[in-house]
Amino acid sequence: METTGDLVQEGWLSAAGLDGEADDVGLLRALVGSHTIRRLGVPVATMLPALLRPLLLPVVLDTLGAPRSRREWGERFERGRFSPEEVERLTDYLTSRYGDRFRLFDLERPFGQVAGLTALSGETKPATLLVPSIASGNNVPLFSAFSEGDSLDLTGVQAARWLVHAQCWDAAAIKTGAVGDPQAKAGKTTGNPTGPLGQLGVIVPTGRTLYETLLLNTPVLPDGLDKTDRPQWAWDERPASLGWKSPAGPEWSARPAGGLLDLLTFQSRRIRLISEETEEGLRVRQVVVCAGDRLAQTPETDPHTAWNHTAKPKPGQPPRRPRRHMSGRAAWQGLGALLALALPEDGDGPYTSVLLRQIGDLRADGVLPADYPLGVETAALEYGNQSAVVENAIADTLPLPVVSLVAADDWLRAALLECAEQADRLGRALDGFHADLRRAAGGDPLPRDKGERPSARFLHAVDGSMRRLLAGLRTIGEDYDLLEQAQRAWELTLFQAAVEEADALLAGVPARAVVGRTEKVNGKEVVFRSGKATGVFRKRLNEILPRAAEARAVKGESAA
Repeated sequence: METTGDLVQEGWLSAAGLDGEADDVGLLRALVGSHTIRRLGVPVATMLPALLRPLLLPVVLDTLGAPRSRREWGERFERGRFSPEEVERLTDYLTSRYGDRFRLFDLERPFGQVAGLTALSGETKPATLLVPSIASGNNVPLFSAFSEGDSLDLTGVQAARWLVHAQCWDAAAIKTGAVGDPQAKAGKTTGNPTGPLGQLGVIVPTGRTLYETLLLNTPVLPDGLDKTDRPQWAWDERPASLGWKSPAGPEWSARPAGGLLDLLTFQSRRIRLISEETEEGLRVRQVVVCAGDRLAQTPETDPHTAWNHTAKPKPGQPPRRPRRHMSGRAAWQGLGALLALALPEDGDGPYTSVLLRQIGDLRADGVLPADYPLGVETAALEYGNQSAVVENAIADTLPLPVVSLVAADDWLRAALLECAEQADRLGRALDGFHADLRRAAGGDPLPRDKGERPSARFLHAVDGSMRRLLAGLRTIGEDYDLLEQAQRAWELTLFQAAVEEADALLAGVPARAVVGRTEKVNGKEVVFRSGKATGVFRKRLNEILPRAAEARAVKGESAA
């Protein structure tokens, strides 16, 4: 082989610099030069957390430790880069101490894999098995350009990326039984869950540089990391008394996470990349993917998800479960969950992520400036058929004012939640208007799961305005008058978009809708006419957007 796939030195991470230039870097250069990197370039949005969690974050945490206080976190942030002493320690960690553990094609201990892993059937599968957007087995995406019979040649760079992605996001269900796995039956292993990230609605805070992004994703741990907690590449340093299976062998365990490092590098699959020399160089065409460790329960300390809190959980169920993202909804439509900084006092409700709450605390302490350009990236895979196939990818990027995350000061948070709620309420009002127009024309409302709804077009129309609003409010400081102006402008934007959508709906109904019809609703006769529906909608418009209604009234008086 020409290469061992050295992830430490060889360029396999695409790094976009602050100057806009892109470069391929290894793990070491990515970390020591993280203050010069704006972000990592990834082929799909679900790849970013798959690089941060199993690789970059645990290397930094295991080398330098977690900050034990917000003051220590602030010192790292103020410095803006790793210090010369920290660079030396990272270099030693990735070269002398564990350098041989980060070789993708090492014959004895390949990174993230099991050397010599063999299926009980002796068969191997195409490398397409690692890429969820490509047809393989039962997973047949609707718009895949590949069929199961097609081959896929992965370069070492591509194989490394999709290897860590599979450990995080692989679909569930039946996996190939491995030689040496006593739990494999009839050549297979059943009951496999998805990869750990597949069970979350992933939330990744991002900063101005990769260094700041790493820090924003680093939780403050007053007691530090558990001494027995080790990442997967240092598994042999974990106490054998725990009885958990080594990720370097075919056996696996159903077990809890042993700490933050173990959670971040959790090996949910046993994988072997099979490389071969081709005319184009070393390529991965075949793989073996078998059952791996099963996480008994997502720990409530997982930093990269929001939660659904249940006041009275059923017996045997935890009070909090990871909150998943909803397909077809922009991240700002879920602001209620992102900004839920306290547990619901009564009943059930959302609770935001550990990291977003921490960012609010850092702002309250003055560690983060009020105008810090915080970003939030959300990612998820939507699975179907018992989570055995990937049906959809969900991803979004959102600017978020750090002041809105300060628990003790809710003025901006309340305003943002009101803005998002207004858009949602108007979307429902437009759907109701559409339903009334269809009844007036002699038809029936659209079924809930069919047809394109006016609310979807409306929310798409105002999406850019909401993102500009959020980005602008990151620099608002404590200017309450400016916030009021911003809310008024937002309401006028919503009003204009809603009226345009309503006018388009009205123009599309036949003339008979003016006369309308009468039908029974809940036992009472109700008259549906286009004029009546328009009046009801206009009333709802003014109720939902009081500032816009007032501004238009003043303008009308002035014109008179």
